[in-house]
Amino acid sequence: MNPLVSLRRAVFSKPLMGFVKKVLPPISETERAALDAGSVWWDAELFAGNPDWSKLLDLGPYSLSEAEQAFLDGPVEELCGMIDDWSINHEHHEVPPHIMNFITSKGFLGMIIPTEHGGLGFSAAAHSEVVSKVSARSVAVGVTIMVPNSLGPGELLLLYGTDAQKAEYLPKLASGEHIPCFGLTSLTAGSDAASMEDVGVVEKGEDGEPVIRLNFAKRYITLGPIATVLGVAFKLEDPDNLLGHGEAPGITVALIPADTPGVTTGRRHYPALQAFPNGPIEGKDVKVPAGWIIGGPEKAGQGWAMLMGALAAGRGISLPAQATGASKAAAHTTGAYSRIREQFGVPVGKFEGVQEATARIAGIAYELEAGRRITAQAIDRGEKPAVTSAIMKYHATERMRQAINDAMDVHGGKGICDGPKNYLGEGYRNIPIGITVEGANILTRNLIIFGQGAIRCHPWLLKDMESAQADDIEAFDKAISGHVGYQIATKWRAFGRALTFGKFARVPDVGALRPEARRVMRYSAALALVSEVTLVHLGGALKRKEMISARLGDVLSELYIASAVIARFHHEGHQAADLPLARYCLDNAFSRIETAFHEVLRNYPGKLLSGLMRFAIFPFGRQRHPARDEIARACADILLEPSDARDRLCCGIYHGNGDDEISRLNRAFAAITATADLAKKMREADHDDIDAAVKAGALTGEEGERLEHTNALIREVLAVDDFDPAELSPRQHGAETRVPPVRKTG
Repeated sequence: MNPLVSLRRAVFSKPLMGFVKKVLPPISETERAALDAGSVWWDAELFAGNPDWSKLLDLGPYSLSEAEQAFLDGPVEELCGMIDDWSINHEHHEVPPHIMNFITSKGFLGMIIPTEHGGLGFSAAAHSEVVSKVSARSVAVGVTIMVPNSLGPGELLLLYGTDAQKAEYLPKLASGEHIPCFGLTSLTAGSDAASMEDVGVVEKGEDGEPVIRLNFAKRYITLGPIATVLGVAFKLEDPDNLLGHGEAPGITVALIPADTPGVTTGRRHYPALQAFPNGPIEGKDVKVPAGWIIGGPEKAGQGWAMLMGALAAGRGISLPAQATGASKAAAHTTGAYSRIREQFGVPVGKFEGVQEATARIAGIAYELEAGRRITAQAIDRGEKPAVTSAIMKYHATERMRQAINDAMDVHGGKGICDGPKNYLGEGYRNIPIGITVEGANILTRNLIIFGQGAIRCHPWLLKDMESAQADDIEAFDKAISGHVGYQIATKWRAFGRALTFGKFARVPDVGALRPEARRVMRYSAALALVSEVTLVHLGGALKRKEMISARLGDVLSELYIASAVIARFHHEGHQAADLPLARYCLDNAFSRIETAFHEVLRNYPGKLLSGLMRFAIFPFGRQRHPARDEIARACADILLEPSDARDRLCCGIYHGNGDDEISRLNRAFAAITATADLAKKMREADHDDIDAAVKAGALTGEEGERLEHTNALIREVLAVDDFDPAELSPRQHGAETRVPPVRKTG
């Protein structure tokens, strides 16, 4: 060995390895499974500080196959037309049998199952499109479709099942003969799955073969009440080592028919008054043959790794699709309603206070669609982007919350009066569901996005940790040498781009958004530097500094969504009419990035280090602020008039079948925009009555009839539901009218 190398290792690398072992705690088995799950992709490029845009833009324009588009135009559109969400949630309290039969007969439950097993074999993009469109129409129906195609027995069987298990179950899952559910959450274990109390003990069966005596109590299980086959996660104990994996193999996943003796299903939760089947599933002394373990007995104890592997991609599809569909529907309906609803003779959508809200809705719809598309495309290319899936799950559901809240504000009384005429209420009630499931948002933001991303995406950190824990001085020396070189390059890159505002960063030709692409490069370098210093300075203590971790995760997330916006604008052909939307999203993203950086540094332990980093990444102080009012007004105006830009923004949602509230809204919107010139003509003639304007010759008879028809359509939309007291309370049925007591005063 080279003497200089030996000297370096003895003097520098070996003491540093001891320091790393002391500062950075060892990785637990559950953490290791999460880190090993999935892949890193554009998130790693952003984290490393010098992203190669070709990895993003080479995905190309977003598209579906002919078969997938035909399914969307046919069965999906037909299903949306069958849905009456009010009756589902408030009259049937379940997804009606005729809708369930349609769902199963058309293959909705087997979208991800390959055609050779009887499924539709759809891409992640098509899967996402279907969920987006249906769930925007009805959360109850959307979730019913979503779960079998997301984390559940189907996906686990595809990834890990034996050939016999696939042959037995996949065709029946695809046809709807089997309705699946998956049970992970128990009373004491949610995000901390390792603390679950569900236990299976391996023992010899009557035939001498290993059998698992399983006791479990799961809750919040979607499709649990109607499932015919249950996927169940539990802790496996094997005192006699009958399966050959030791006495405590760990978390295991098995597939159990619902009619197995000891299994109890059927009772229901009622989450946010949404009628999708959800409830507890339980098992007492259930005899589970070892062959029912997904993947067979050799997969005993590998359940957590299997779940993390499935979740790595799945979390980036279903909930982001649902949130995106809801946000696009909010943009579509709120834009139309704010054009139709007038106050003081002016559409409310023209008031700047309302425009502030509608611009937010439009921006959210644009950026979430961008993120949804690019994530689905990456999954279809073979990526399992665990970190970006977490980013999309968190930010899509949070921004959906903002979009629907804004939509409710603009609709006013129309939004808060429940009934069949209210197309917002059910989506509003659903908001907490998306926030809570598949990794609660507080946990996802504070621990997963940066906590997992820092280790997964950093080019050297995991190598440092693994080699240090293994006491492999040779591997550690190589890793730390590379790490030091990376640190030096990162420091100068971040400072250089801060001084030059990223002007010399290499970016592709993305048209008018090229300056914004350079800014992404600048902030990416700043994130790399701040993350590097933070990881070295705080070490393992960063796990307890959740607010700092969350803000650094916010920077990574905003960079990801901003990149997706740039990619969407580029792939859609640099549409000039969409430029206000793209710039609105990017200006606000950059403002949030700078705010997050400043909040990290303001709360940083160590003022000197904080000051040095602040100078390194913002030598001229803060430079970006939220989008200007003129851009917000331009975004809001897109929603108020029919146009190609509006169609692109509100793409992929249900537009009505002629006899529902969405159809009525669309007819009124089309009519009021088509007769706007006539209304203006009448006002200019100083008339506010159509008949008087016709008599005075300001309008022709035909023009007057068109305006009368428009007004009738508008009144249909503005109407809200009212109910007889007996419809709302059985106690009122047949009861005599009670006179309220007279309050005495004086």
